[in-house]
Amino acid sequence: MNVFELTRALVDIESITGNEEQMGHVLFAHVSEMAAQYGGHAELIPVEPRRNNVLACWGNPTVTLSTHIDTVPPFFPAREDDLHIWGRGACDTKGIIASMIFAVRDLLEAGHTNLALLFVVGEERNSAGALAAAKSPRGSKFLINGEPTENKLALGSKGALRLELVASGRMAHSAYPELGESAIEKLLDALHAARRVPLPVDEILGASTLNIGTISGGRAPNVIPDQARAELFIRLVDSGDATLRAMQQAAGGKAEIHEALRIPAVLLGSLPGFETTVVSYTTDIPALGESWGQPYLIGPGSIHLAHTAEERIPKAQILEAVQIYKRMVQQLL
Repeated sequence: MNVFELTRALVDIESITGNEEQMGHVLFAHVSEMAAQYGGHAELIPVEPRRNNVLACWGNPTVTLSTHIDTVPPFFPAREDDLHIWGRGACDTKGIIASMIFAVRDLLEAGHTNLALLFVVGEERNSAGALAAAKSPRGSKFLINGEPTENKLALGSKGALRLELVASGRMAHSAYPELGESAIEKLLDALHAARRVPLPVDEILGASTLNIGTISGGRAPNVIPDQARAELFIRLVDSGDATLRAMQQAAGGKAEIHEALRIPAVLLGSLPGFETTVVSYTTDIPALGESWGQPYLIGPGSIHLAHTAEERIPKAQILEAVQIYKRMVQQLL
């Protein structure tokens, strides 16, 4: 099986977040075979029922290559043309997994050791696998985390702040609005104020951005609504402390604000000889912390195609990534 065949085989395994069991077993079989051949050991590490991280080590790991095995919905299988491999997870991150496996295999064949592969569950939702892995580090000094960066070394990645705004009112007949209190109008006022909050800007990561992702509420068109709710997602360029305070102040009693998720922005390492970029998405790196070593972020594929119906990965970038991962590991070792 070559690197393209492995990529397609992995894409054809449905591994939407929460359903990673089969993917974990297939990867465990691959790395177990490599461990047996090159004197390492492999582990299937439980995170939750039917959800496992996969770890393979050769020697005492100095460098760990890691990415996630889950995908977003909906699943669609692999197909291939002359230039690309298509399918859910092709670039996020099954082509990356294949590249890492083949890079490590080449390094082992060349006599290198002190390497590890770590594949985790749950990155697309709550980083459950990375948080579990952070509790059991294996001494690695450097972490190469794989996400689609078009094979450019990311100097930083934005964080995430997900907020839930909940407004309460009082039901009444819509013919007599003075007898009620509209939760939707209160929520709209809070959202209008939130959109006017100046957000932080970082000289490397750029500007924070705000997205109002969902709005719901009310009972019927002829009923003054007694409840309304919205979800906001802010891409952070810092810890998010000041932004959360500003959003709470903007709500001004019109709506309650609940913090559903917060992941701080991170600045990352660079290495000489690699083209660089900055990414606006969030990764498992904050959840892993420093437990698996100084982090680097790089991988084949474009984030603009991830999570879309057109998800695909260039074959040329898969091959290039194998060489890039080998070069990085050799420098870090």
